[in-house]
Amino acid sequence: MGESGKDREREMGKSISEVRVEDLVRAGVAEEEAKWLMGELSAAIAKVAVNINGGLLDQREVWREITARKLLKPSHPHALHQLLYYSVYHNFDHGPPLYWFPSLNESRCTNLGRIMEAHCPKLFGASYKDPISSFKEFQRFSVQHPEIYWSIVLKELPIHFLETPKCILDTSDKSKHGGNWLPGSVLNIAESCVRSSNYPNKQDDSVAIVWRAEGNDDKEVNCMTLKQLREQVMMVANALDNMFSKGDAIAIDMPMTATAVIIYLAIVLAGFVVVSIADSFAAQEIAVRLRVSNAKAVFTQDSIVRGDRRFPLYSRVVEAAPVKAIVVPAIGEDVQVQLRNQDLSWNDFLASVNHLPRPNSYFPVHQSIDSVTNILFSSGTTGDPKAIPWTHLSPIRCGAESWANLDVRAGDVSCWPTNLGWVMGPILIYSCFLTGATLALYHGSPLDHGFGKFVQDAGVTILGTVPSLVKTWKSTGCMKGLDWTRIRMFASTGEASNVDDDLWLSSRVDYKPVIECCGGTELSSSYIMGNLLQPQAFGTFSSASMSTGFVILDEDGRPYPDDQACVGEVGLFPTYMGATDRLLNADHEKVYFRGMPMHKDMVCSICRRKALFSIGFSLQHVAFSY
Repeated sequence: MGESGKDREREMGKSISEVRVEDLVRAGVAEEEAKWLMGELSAAIAKVAVNINGGLLDQREVWREITARKLLKPSHPHALHQLLYYSVYHNFDHGPPLYWFPSLNESRCTNLGRIMEAHCPKLFGASYKDPISSFKEFQRFSVQHPEIYWSIVLKELPIHFLETPKCILDTSDKSKHGGNWLPGSVLNIAESCVRSSNYPNKQDDSVAIVWRAEGNDDKEVNCMTLKQLREQVMMVANALDNMFSKGDAIAIDMPMTATAVIIYLAIVLAGFVVVSIADSFAAQEIAVRLRVSNAKAVFTQDSIVRGDRRFPLYSRVVEAAPVKAIVVPAIGEDVQVQLRNQDLSWNDFLASVNHLPRPNSYFPVHQSIDSVTNILFSSGTTGDPKAIPWTHLSPIRCGAESWANLDVRAGDVSCWPTNLGWVMGPILIYSCFLTGATLALYHGSPLDHGFGKFVQDAGVTILGTVPSLVKTWKSTGCMKGLDWTRIRMFASTGEASNVDDDLWLSSRVDYKPVIECCGGTELSSSYIMGNLLQPQAFGTFSSASMSTGFVILDEDGRPYPDDQACVGEVGLFPTYMGATDRLLNADHEKVYFRGMPMHKDMVCSICRRKALFSIGFSLQHVAFSY
């Protein structure tokens, strides 16, 4: 249990068998309900006690029984959830306390479970049991046999190749630590995002994006179908062709709105390169990224609206560099600022294709798999930020990982407050459009009730968070009274999680899982995270992501044994599908490989995370210090 959980457990000071009706009343439950709840708790404990035939009470099974009976409701005070959770796990010292447990029937319906049931009996023979029992074996198999794993997964995603790859992985060029993935293939990944597909069920009338602007809480959620998205993307692609040369880098510095997503996909579809810049950056930070990427233009907004206030954005872009700006109005049809002579309003930009007979039709620019589509940046806290290029391969990893570990699928509505200037922005786009899920966007601050009401009204099923955001929701009570029961899981990244905050979050939706994710821009994904085939504990990771291998290194660069609890640095195996193989303004080899130890005839890639690595109940739970 994390330190915050240990502190809370000590405050509670009781085991579950010592809890009484008066404790439940003090936690905010009416006396009559407390008496009923006490009886149900006693029955749950008795059932677990009978099943263990007189042995020590298994605290994990007690919690499993409490959540299976749904004795705790989202409407109950958080103090009650705390009382029962920390009392159940009072003095628990057998690894991280588990709060969510996969069911066998549901596991077989997950994306990973389906392919395991279809392929593992042949791959593993009699050793295959079921998706839960055999998950660890399948994860190891995906690391040892990436060609087989990825050949299976690629058939599950609507990736359209103009020319199919010669193979999955070519390791003949020893100068490339990670090998060549999908060599010889030609495609445009944005085309795969906007075209219809029978598998997954992604039709022209499917809802591609839902959104709402801050302040419109009582209005209907806006919807855009896949066909409408495709036509908008193609119109912008035609307008881009009128102004720029193929291969030009074009920046996006604006909130992640539906319009920003359209612009992003259009730049890629038309064979240009997106330059990702966060809308929170000051002019100097914007200037550095425009300079390093050699951007020829930037899409931005006239301002950022938060409640009744407007915060300047276009003026920051003007201060940063003299490059051409195409300015989208934050509100209404017209921009609210005076533009420079070389700049264009969004309306004038779109009007440049009015002369075309079919402005909503466009033939995608197909490129080799290793062509650059997006330039993202590291934080840049110690000098110029590293310019990290994504190719058409990177989005495939985004979509595949969300499909596998987060179980994203057609019918899901996925929302994650983020920005195209950070890696989660592009990941979110590809995670939705390469799985058939609907992308949900809130045009405003995620800190208030308005965002929560959008999550409710949009029917969000997968909600991404950062821990500081959850802490704010919990401390302010701004989400009180909302119905989030359509959410089937949360995902969390960016910071170390707090156990009690995640307890609050999970309790809002009948203890659905909070899937922890840890990765990097260079990887285009997470290398370690939770999943729906293993029990989960708050604030921990349960497995390396699919096809990912790593070791924990001691101070001398030696790997610890897999089953030994340890503190060390993560060394990733280099054959990582989707990882970048270059930097635009730094020596990739020097940054990631030089000085790293060899492991099983391959050099590890450095990952600047210190890890506390522990084994619990045949589960690998890893907590990172940031």
